Amino acid sequence: MQFKQTVFCALIFIIPVLGFSQSTYIPFGSKEYQLIDRLEIKLGKDTILNFSGVKPFSRKQLVTAIESINSQDSANLDYISLSEVDRFNMEGALANSSEWVTGDKSAFASRKPFLKTFFKTKGNLFEVDQKDFYLSINPVLQLKLGKENTNGDMLFINTKGLVARGLIAKKIGFYTYVTDNQERSAFYVRDFVSKFKAVPGAGFYKPFKTNGVDYFDARGYVTFNAAKYIDFQFGFDKNILGDGYRSLFLSDFGNSYLFLKLNTKVWRLNYQVLYTELIPQYKDNNGDQVLPRKYMTMHHLTINAPKWLTLGVFDAIVFGRVNHFDFAYLNPIIFLRPAESNLGSGDNAIVGFDAKANLFHHLQLYTQITIDEFILSEVKKGGWWANKYAIQAGAKYIDAFGVKNLDLQGELNMVRPFTYTHSDSISNWTHYNQPLAHPLGANFYELVGIVNYQPAKKWYIQGKLLYYMQGVDTAGINYGGNIFLPNTTRPYDDGWYIGAGKKQKCANGFLTLSYEWQPNLYFEGTFQVRKYSGTPVETIANLGVRWNIFRREYEF
Repeated sequence: MQFKQTVFCALIFIIPVLGFSQSTYIPFGSKEYQLIDRLEIKLGKDTILNFSGVKPFSRKQLVTAIESINSQDSANLDYISLSEVDRFNMEGALANSSEWVTGDKSAFASRKPFLKTFFKTKGNLFEVDQKDFYLSINPVLQLKLGKENTNGDMLFINTKGLVARGLIAKKIGFYTYVTDNQERSAFYVRDFVSKFKAVPGAGFYKPFKTNGVDYFDARGYVTFNAAKYIDFQFGFDKNILGDGYRSLFLSDFGNSYLFLKLNTKVWRLNYQVLYTELIPQYKDNNGDQVLPRKYMTMHHLTINAPKWLTLGVFDAIVFGRVNHFDFAYLNPIIFLRPAESNLGSGDNAIVGFDAKANLFHHLQLYTQITIDEFILSEVKKGGWWANKYAIQAGAKYIDAFGVKNLDLQGELNMVRPFTYTHSDSISNWTHYNQPLAHPLGANFYELVGIVNYQPAKKWYIQGKLLYYMQGVDTAGINYGGNIFLPNTTRPYDDGWYIGAGKKQKCANGFLTLSYEWQPNLYFEGTFQVRKYSGTPVETIANLGVRWNIFRREYEF
């Protein structure tokens, strides 16, 4: 409650100085993110797109980047080799964020609006686009049926809802997304739900029929400017930091949370401060009780200099109080609190570094390093339990081997035992019984391979292969993979390595074929093969339709 009061007081001072345009953001899972990756790598030195690792990405900034490309002479674009499919995707991105398009919008109009009111534009059920007011409202739908070889239950996803966004005088933006969901997932997902009392990516849930779950997914925020280069966002949603398939800082795997975000972009610098209210681990949630709270403050500074190289530093601290925010953590200065933690703070401080390089208009290299705790002398000796760190290294290769719109990505993630844990069960790197970073928690190696191919304008082919080895607990002993357990329950101090405990291996492959029949309306099928140590091979096939929503997948 005090966190909300603090935010409210801050807004009272901020709102009177509004005076600059503000944008809403591109939802996670949208097709625009693949386009952003391609354009960033092709351009190499674009000081807007090179900050794409800070997600969600601004609609206004994407439109600005695309319009800048379109305004250049074709001769100046030869080096980035824009394909016909790229041009189609760029036009689609402009249509999906038309409130920020400065040129002619007639190409977005429908030939025959329904009842002269609905689908005036191709991508929006209802749209108002006037000088000082923009509003779009769209249905959200995902219907999927599937079958798994290891059990006789029919698998399904049934999602329906609405999404709306708008602008008032191009100074205040707003967004809301509400869905009702029923699903019966594969056996390994049910096992996750049973073990952690949480549906990945969701909050409170109820049992539904046999082996199913029922839950709401409600998100929303408002955005505004306090100054020309400072954006504010307040709401209930998710955030991501990172350029990889996984993030070792902050991912969207878990449930949404209440947050206030300040983002400053000036020159080649981007600085973000995030204040959040989280839910610590709980055993049961019947929906009729108020869950306790914990809090996080996070800072992330990136610099794009030289233009082809982006470097970043990160720090965050998770702390538990008796349902109130600690005002000391309102300080927006990066690395201040981790430094103070050395003086005796009992809170959980994490720091990190990230970097990416765009090379030859076809290649991107990226990395993340997360340091939870370590002592250099102990690192040299190896094996001390509190050498807690995580490393990511990856590469993206677009138009691979000269094939247009064939994009490859490879990634390695490694996280040492007890990383993201703390001495209590509150200040760990989790929210609503789910990890805030990597879905596996800690004590693992992971390899990821992804192929994206768009052979024609409306056809999408995606293949993913994930392989990991993780050390898990056995005989009731904490081997550092379950980040919900206090690290004080470890059995010994030295001799720790990745894979300690019972080694479990998993290979998980996906092949998806999608067809975009109308803007943001997809028909698609997925075939999945998963093999986990000591269990039979699982094969899962499903067919479905989705409209204005991300694809629901469980990739762990």
